[in-house]
Amino acid sequence: MQVTLANWRSSPFNRWSFHHVRELIPSADIANDPRHIRDLPHEKQSLDVRIDPDTDGMAIVHRGRLVFEHYANGMTPETPHILMSVSKSMLGLLVEKLGLDTGREVSEIIPEIRATAYRGATLRHLLDMRAGIAWDENYLATSGPIIEYRKSTGWNPLGPGEAPSDLHSFYANLKEQDGPHGGRLHYTSPNSDLLGWVIERATGARYADLMSELVWKPAGAERSAYITVDRLGAPRCAGGMCVTLRDLARVGVWVLEQGMTERFERDGDPSAWAAGDLAPYYPGLPMRYRSFWYVVDGAAPLAFGMGIHGQNLFIDRVNDLVIAKLSSQAMPMDAARIGLTMRAISEVRKLLA
Repeated sequence: MQVTLANWRSSPFNRWSFHHVRELIPSADIANDPRHIRDLPHEKQSLDVRIDPDTDGMAIVHRGRLVFEHYANGMTPETPHILMSVSKSMLGLLVEKLGLDTGREVSEIIPEIRATAYRGATLRHLLDMRAGIAWDENYLATSGPIIEYRKSTGWNPLGPGEAPSDLHSFYANLKEQDGPHGGRLHYTSPNSDLLGWVIERATGARYADLMSELVWKPAGAERSAYITVDRLGAPRCAGGMCVTLRDLARVGVWVLEQGMTERFERDGDPSAWAAGDLAPYYPGLPMRYRSFWYVVDGAAPLAFGMGIHGQNLFIDRVNDLVIAKLSSQAMPMDAARIGLTMRAISEVRKLLA
């Protein structure tokens, strides 16, 4: 069947497109270091893991050893797959390594946004999805700001007679606030791309190169990754990173070694989470959100990245466990599938604790 820019995120076309993204959208390479590849010793175990048919790949690494691996729907160990919003979690790791002053106002670095709803917002407000921007993160919308946003990133085709746009120019359209900065968690994907712009402006370096040097190479990735870019080269930090399953798992192992999840586990605000957009998808779970990472509180906290259509990277620090999952689910946000995934991860953690 013909996959196009107009249908690539829809089922069944996404079963092919999610691991052929750079054939549809321009991209920038995130280089690995072939001289320093993290070993993932195989020690396969008999785990009763029931795989959703929309799961394109799943890997479980326990105590540094690959104990389970599965591929389907055309995926292979060599295939880069889109992370969707797990890309934001990768951005959070990069910010940690850069050591930026997250208390600075965004407009100090990007004066172009002073006349927008982002005036007064800090880098921390972007990182924790607590910027008071009037925004509807409706993935099924067929018109409105989110469609214009996607067009600006090169993810949607232009309509008849429409002039090409770009990501940086798009922010001039976001004029309205829906509350104070620092309030509830309000999930707004453009926050992430704005933070990518901040990083490039503050460092004078390309985002893809910084991700390569500070995250991808140190994690010991086996293969290069890539990230989609707009027509002027701005990276889609909110969702455009594409990586292999094993390399996603390697990042999880590296994060464990770096002790990064301890800060996410400690610093997120549970009250902001409880009042926010995403709490209904995780009913009854004591959670927080920090630097684009979700955390389930408890004696053994679970930190994870989550992307639409079923992308995940789970990190259990206490039990030295990493679970990477890549999928091509039909619905962007499917509450029932999210619930099943969380229960399945809970069972795997019990088995390997």
